[in-house]
Amino acid sequence: MSYPQLLTPEEKLADAKKLLSLPRIVVICGSTRFMTEMAEADLRETKAGKIVVKPGCDMKSPRELRSDPVEAEALKVRLDDLHRAKIRLADEVLVVGDYIGDSTRAEIAYARSLGKPVRFTHPEVDPDA
Repeated sequence: MSYPQLLTPEEKLADAKKLLSLPRIVVICGSTRFMTEMAEADLRETKAGKIVVKPGCDMKSPRELRSDPVEAEALKVRLDDLHRAKIRLADEVLVVGDYIGDSTRAEIAYARSLGKPVRFTHPEVDPDA
């Protein structure tokens, strides 16, 4: 007797997106120093009919979120986890900016390890180019 092969969580998610007729989901990655460029990319991708997710906080700008260094580091860890979840949810990744730091480099590697296509607003910064 043969048993049906169980779907992976990723396959279940892809099937659910198809059943719901969802447009492609793009996650924007990059240094938060490029928040203005991320907003512009969000507009372009949205106009192209895609659902866009991107960083929701800029931890580089001085604000209350960074006033306590211990809390700020804990928040950064939570935000990094949240952004990896956005990468898992997305169909593709768009890296914004002409600079790739360690966090963005790790996000690109993570996305590629999941088989997600990665595009760049500045292809010359692709660490694998």
